Amino acid sequence: MNIEHLKLFVRVASTQTISQAGQALNLSPAVASAHLGKLEEDLGVRLFHRTTRKVSLTQEGEAFLPYAEEVLTSVEMARAAMGSGNTDPKGTLRVTAPASFGRMHLVPALKDFLARYPQISLDLRLSDSIVDLVEGGFDIAIRNAELKDSSLIARRLAPDRRIICAAPAYLREHGEPRSPGDLSQHACINLIGMESWTFATSTGPVSIRTTGPLRTDNGEAMRDACTSGLGIAISSTWSVYQHLTRGDLIQVLPDTPLTAHTAIWAMYPSSRLLAPKVRAFIDFFAERFGDTPYWDRLAETSNRAR
Repeated sequence: MNIEHLKLFVRVASTQTISQAGQALNLSPAVASAHLGKLEEDLGVRLFHRTTRKVSLTQEGEAFLPYAEEVLTSVEMARAAMGSGNTDPKGTLRVTAPASFGRMHLVPALKDFLARYPQISLDLRLSDSIVDLVEGGFDIAIRNAELKDSSLIARRLAPDRRIICAAPAYLREHGEPRSPGDLSQHACINLIGMESWTFATSTGPVSIRTTGPLRTDNGEAMRDACTSGLGIAISSTWSVYQHLTRGDLIQVLPDTPLTAHTAIWAMYPSSRLLAPKVRAFIDFFAERFGDTPYWDRLAETSNRAR
């Protein structure tokens, strides 16, 4: 029985499309379909119901799936047992990440990463849409969010500290809020769905419903509007640390932090089959960012210098 055929079978069972599963394994739809046909021929059963849009497992396919997964797990464990000489990180690594974070913090580090792991090549997709890792054939997804229940495995790469900012010109014209309650008298720029700002105070969390001239679904647009003096906004320090350093933005209410449970996460489908190339990427960026990433250090230095 061909191991590559089993990999394809498991991938098709997850994605329910032969073309997407084949693409993830660098197979054309015709070749992928032929491989599945050969597997069915070897087993003497039909594994999938096929339609023009998708495929679904037959009863026999559902029964065979856990055994196929177990075989693949055993193969990976056997390869790992052969010693470190055969487990050097190599191959194409498919990564999806938020557009702004990826451009600002992943891309500048890729030269060092690829110099350390020259046998890896990267397929990096930058998008603010949340993609399905299995369906898209990705090895890793970088996500900037509060971690919720998921079938995916997650590792925290860095904190995502969020602060309140405004341009110096705005503060000169409208004054600086001294407490969260003062924000009701200010123009606030919001990400859609995040109009309530919650602060940690000595008496407990305080939520302020903010309003202003602009709501947007794009963090860079919000930051740039804030920099132009349009109003006060929430931003992640990884997004605004350069603006703080230059003095284009100033942190507002620095002694009243926002409450947030967000972080920068690396997410992947399974820990049992964690390929060396996946582990290498995650370990590299976890080490590079750390518990106090460089953007937080620079943002704090700018705030103290104010």
